[in-house]
Amino acid sequence: MMIKPQITPVEIELIQKLISSNPTWSRTRLSIELCRIWDWRHLDGHPKEISCRDLLRRLDAKGLIVLPPCKQQPVFKPGHKNHIQLMLHDATEISGDIRDILPIRIEIVPEGTFQGQEFKSLLDQHHYLGFDRTVGENLKYLVYSRQGKPLACLLFGSAAWACAPRDQFIGWNAVSRRNHLIYTTNNTRFLILPWVKVPHLASHILGLIVRRVALDWQRKYGHPLYLLETFVEKERFKGTCYQAANWIYVGETTGRSRNDRYNNLQVPIKQIYLYPLHKHFREAIA
Repeated sequence: MMIKPQITPVEIELIQKLISSNPTWSRTRLSIELCRIWDWRHLDGHPKEISCRDLLRRLDAKGLIVLPPCKQQPVFKPGHKNHIQLMLHDATEISGDIRDILPIRIEIVPEGTFQGQEFKSLLDQHHYLGFDRTVGENLKYLVYSRQGKPLACLLFGSAAWACAPRDQFIGWNAVSRRNHLIYTTNNTRFLILPWVKVPHLASHILGLIVRRVALDWQRKYGHPLYLLETFVEKERFKGTCYQAANWIYVGETTGRSRNDRYNNLQVPIKQIYLYPLHKHFREAIA
């Protein structure tokens, strides 16, 4: 374990190359990557990213590097359940035939555990939307290979309050939606880790999840689920894994935010996919 990196022109060049090659990285993300490269860690294995950021600020003040602008960070109270402790993760490539990693293991992620922090760290660093706080009923899953290596993260949370194509597919009016929305959930995050390159893995995971999520939800919250939904950003993804896992395409969002009071706030258009968990789901929730 490196005690402290020796800063030579070689290290300066490395830092500036990382900055210029990754213009969207924050100072925190940069410091975590440098800790990984330098093997600069605490005894518990966590990166010394605060010390690294202090070092970067000193180098910036001396004019030896040019740091990205400092982003305002949310303030978390000690012990706040949504605090994210960013971690270093083994990014060794996992590739080849899916049979090489089967059977996979899917685990529910408990709150307030190391696994919970790992889940948040993976999503925040590697999902394009990051990790947002969870409000209301939700389930978090971590997926592991036969060898015990993390492969994917999934988060299910509150369903969208209003979604015309979904509501029409179900047969909801405003009253029935208000009374039965609790029996649906939204797959708000699905991340195959970027170093995992195994064909057909995503649809295989979805196929396993839909067989168990209703029972997991019932055990946690004491009520059933009848329908899953997800929104796939059209310009970014094709929704192939949902299609392969037999989710039903029902339409697209309008490209307007729910906070758009004046009809001029544009957001990415998303494809809407649904998965009924019971063949008589309409009778149960319509």
